[in-house]
Amino acid sequence: MISTHDLGKRPGTMLERRLSLPAPADLGVDMIGVPKDAEVELDLRFEAVMEGVLVSGTARAPLAGECARCLDPISSEIEVGLQELFFYSDEDASEEDSLLDGELLDLEPTFRDAAVLALPLSPVCGDDCQGLCVECGIRLADAGPDHRHEKIDARWASLQGLVTENDNDQEK
Repeated sequence: MISTHDLGKRPGTMLERRLSLPAPADLGVDMIGVPKDAEVELDLRFEAVMEGVLVSGTARAPLAGECARCLDPISSEIEVGLQELFFYSDEDASEEDSLLDGELLDLEPTFRDAAVLALPLSPVCGDDCQGLCVECGIRLADAGPDHRHEKIDARWASLQGLVTENDNDQEK
């Protein structure tokens, strides 16, 4: 919760703040997200308007997850823009609008919505990531260009055990 006490209810007043707050839990998608309690840096501008307080600015947070192709751990940073009008009373607001709790506002839902929408659904460690071998699961970047698997036609697989090296030697 962030206090708007210094703004009062005087339209036209403005306040800028830089804050660092811990990230909420479960902020992410399957493969990547903001770690719980990681430091979220907020550069915010609070403006008093007739209906309430308009909050705009940016939020930066670290990301941690795994590559969707090779499953290696990855880390990066996300920066999202925020803008939300917090109404003084529910008389002016609809069901989806945000309300002030006295002089306090809760920016977490706004940040959560912006951050989750900006996250990649399939994050990769690099654009050139080759992923994993579908046959054996080895990381293709580590396997080298000669990595191959013998492919046996399923129609002939049952005959494979009939011929041995010794049988080949006797025929010569």
